[in-house]
Amino acid sequence: MKILIIVPAYNEEKSLPGVIQDINDHAAHADVLVVDDGSCDGTSRLAAGLGVNVLSLPFNLGIGGAMQAGYLYADRQGYDIAVQFDGDGQHKAGEIEKLLGPITSGSADIVVGSRFLIPGGYQPPPSRKIGMWIFSFLLSRILGTRVTDTTSGFRAANRRVIEYFARHYPEDYPEVETLVLLHKKGFRFIEVPVMMCERTGGRSSITAVRSVYYMVKVILAILVDLLKK
Repeated sequence: MKILIIVPAYNEEKSLPGVIQDINDHAAHADVLVVDDGSCDGTSRLAAGLGVNVLSLPFNLGIGGAMQAGYLYADRQGYDIAVQFDGDGQHKAGEIEKLLGPITSGSADIVVGSRFLIPGGYQPPPSRKIGMWIFSFLLSRILGTRVTDTTSGFRAANRRVIEYFARHYPEDYPEVETLVLLHKKGFRFIEVPVMMCERTGGRSSITAVRSVYYMVKVILAILVDLLKK
């Protein structure tokens, strides 16, 4: 199978070398596409120097626009599986095989790596913990199965999901909403336990205030999605 690892990156020149090296060490069988989301630093130039494919967006679109650009590339280049892998160093390439297993066996269309299925693992900041619990509560009931890590950006999608995401992908804070959209279309979803690290460079755009804004906006988006035919 042709596998593409999509690395969305915004001002990640400090962490990107380690991220690409990790992928080369543990997932050399896959191609890598760095989507430079209008960075102000040397992310695009650095990525090109690391020997990977680079898609440079003319301005910052946010994670939704960056990932849809990556899925469009994966669709047009005929990839069978696309893996979302953050450029800030939080994800571990050695865990990618856990995501690929259910895809290659045909038991799932999209697989999400969950930080919360490993006892004693990731502990979110208090400002995000409540929002994560609310999202998990809502999605578990909407999807009819337990969902523990709705905001995880560590995911693998099969060819059918790649084709769907190339045409339909939420623009802003998409991780939660995409699961609802896929459920409505009948795609099969599962979570697998993965280990993650603290980010190695850059700074998260989600502050305590933006966490509240994020939570309200995503909940409203979910409600609108459920009302659509």
